[in-house]
Amino acid sequence: MAEALPKDTIRCDACPVLCYIKLGHTGACDRYGNFGGQLVRLDPHVLLDRAKSQGTPLVPFLEREGEWDGKLAKPAETFVTAIGAGTTYPDYKPAPFIVSSEVDGVNMVTVVTEGIFSYCGVKLKIDTDRHLGPERNLVRAQGEPVGHVTTAEYGSQMLSIGGVHHLTGRTKTEGRVTCETLLDLCNGKEVALSIEEGARITVAAGQPPVVNGQREERMRVGCGSATIGMFAKQWCGKVDEVVVVDDHITGVLSEHQAGKMLGVRETGIAIHGRRSTPGRYFQVAQPGTGWGGTNISDPLAVLKPFKPKLAWPHLRLLMVSTTGEHFAYYELDESLQPIEKELPPDLQTSVERIRENCEPALTTVLFMAGAGGSLRAGATENPVKLTDSVKRSLTRVTCGGAPAYVWPGGGITFMVDVSRMPENAFGYVPTPALVAPIEFTLKKEDYAELGGHMDSVRPLSDILSEKQRHRQLTSLPANPWPLKPSLEKDSER
Repeated sequence: MAEALPKDTIRCDACPVLCYIKLGHTGACDRYGNFGGQLVRLDPHVLLDRAKSQGTPLVPFLEREGEWDGKLAKPAETFVTAIGAGTTYPDYKPAPFIVSSEVDGVNMVTVVTEGIFSYCGVKLKIDTDRHLGPERNLVRAQGEPVGHVTTAEYGSQMLSIGGVHHLTGRTKTEGRVTCETLLDLCNGKEVALSIEEGARITVAAGQPPVVNGQREERMRVGCGSATIGMFAKQWCGKVDEVVVVDDHITGVLSEHQAGKMLGVRETGIAIHGRRSTPGRYFQVAQPGTGWGGTNISDPLAVLKPFKPKLAWPHLRLLMVSTTGEHFAYYELDESLQPIEKELPPDLQTSVERIRENCEPALTTVLFMAGAGGSLRAGATENPVKLTDSVKRSLTRVTCGGAPAYVWPGGGITFMVDVSRMPENAFGYVPTPALVAPIEFTLKKEDYAELGGHMDSVRPLSDILSEKQRHRQLTSLPANPWPLKPSLEKDSER
């Protein structure tokens, strides 16, 4: 029997929540509403126009109803994204849009759907030399655990945010806050996070991170040893010793192979920490937010007394961090104690050169998720064939038209840089889970071979002529055009 609903109420089947929506109201996700007794997708469906030249900006077009001038875009230059397309839930249905178009004489098909992802999260790459927190320590948002610190990379600190256990495996509040944090990060909004036994940070995709209230300007040019190698020639004859302070590998010019090759004299310098190889020292200090990602504010704290048999009065010593943010110049007095002096102009140039070689500090947000069997069923009745087609590079995976990296191994686990996607491409459902666009593009003949829903294929011209809310954007010039036919594997077939 059909379920009896209250007057002027409809039931939304776009996600497992199955909201009852009164006339003129929206569901819990704010993505679907009851207007005129019909279930309506509120966000406009996003189409991409091909960028004509480098530097073409992302320009909104047809943002309001009634703006369409009646002219059809050229099919070969229009890509139907999944943003605003709707979902396959409940999963027996074909994808909301399965679009055919002819590109360079090749018949192409794009399967378009918004996936509902519980198995998802983001990887944050935060360009900073400062220590954010010990590996594996919890990352919190609004006081709730939403992720953890993972391994540091060269010049960047890495955080893992989200995942199914934070979304659904613990308390409702943790799941709600995790979902909200992921949604804001993916849509380019600023998010405040705190790390246990570590820093407070504010991050947003494509923006410099703020660490303990201080906005980062640059990421390090390299470790202390690499910095010695890069700039040793520029120091020769201008200074007797250089120490590049770094949390990971502190470099010492006179002991380093670069210094030896250039004939730098031994200075009798002695460094705290564990000597690795000549001129390279580990653990000179504890991690922190001071010099070179250590906890020190006085660089002399990494030095032991100079060896009197090798050192000499008036020895010139430059100490500098891996970003050039911190620097100090000393000369030894008669008792071989370092006395701070004003930095000579010729050394000022080398410090500025270090800064010049540091790239701007940014936050990168990579959305990562697994496309499950239910989502794949929207493309074919035999979902494993879609997986196989992706692995064989016959099917291209994109997210809102942006290129996605598909991980090796089983399933379709993909990753995408959210800054390469249109703004506000992500939504949510209160299960909680994130809603993200995903498109599968392949040749029409390949789609038929993998058992695709051929009865649901519609020509692009039909979609362009529909009187529904479209938002037409220009694709980012840096992104490859997703409709370009893929011919790399033809020779293998």
